[in-house]
Amino acid sequence: MVTCNLTKLESAVDQIRKAYPKLAPADAGLIAAALSLTGRHAVAVYEGDKFVWPDDNERLLQSMSGHLRSVQEAIDATTPPVKKTAKAAVVEEEPVNVNVGLAPNISAGEALLKTREDLKTLLSDIVAEGVEFVYNPSDIGWQWALDRANWSTVSAGELSRRIKVKAVFTEGAVGVEIGSAPKKRGKKGEVEA
Repeated sequence: MVTCNLTKLESAVDQIRKAYPKLAPADAGLIAAALSLTGRHAVAVYEGDKFVWPDDNERLLQSMSGHLRSVQEAIDATTPPVKKTAKAAVVEEEPVNVNVGLAPNISAGEALLKTREDLKTLLSDIVAEGVEFVYNPSDIGWQWALDRANWSTVSAGELSRRIKVKAVFTEGAVGVEIGSAPKKRGKKGEVEA
């Protein structure tokens, strides 16, 4: 499995060169850039439909709106009404996650490689073997769009902030979000340096 850091392309080039030592350095750079595009422009998979970034943005949002309204109704039905007082304690509620699958977009990577059929074949082989994408949420087009969508307008109603829409890699790819690991806590009395 090849690891492709979408934030640091040079580390993806290093991974390609280690995995394929006989590949010319320029070709390794092209493969790394193409592999990065397959992750950045991943195809969204939601309820059996596929959506291409950025052309199908509105179509995906409309497709998700009915499901999000149902989730909001379920949250409203299970949440007891809270009296608002000056001294009311703020209760932190667990967010409800709604996931959108992401599949590597091989055609986006192949578009960068143009007429290099040998590199297109290698790219599809790498994706078929499995890829681990390391990324910030803003590196992936769909996550960026989902974070900025005005869900209240799209769903023609009020959605709570408890609903979190998350794009996750599937179909042979794994995603590791940078900075998503919980903070380590030291033992009592230890001083952090």
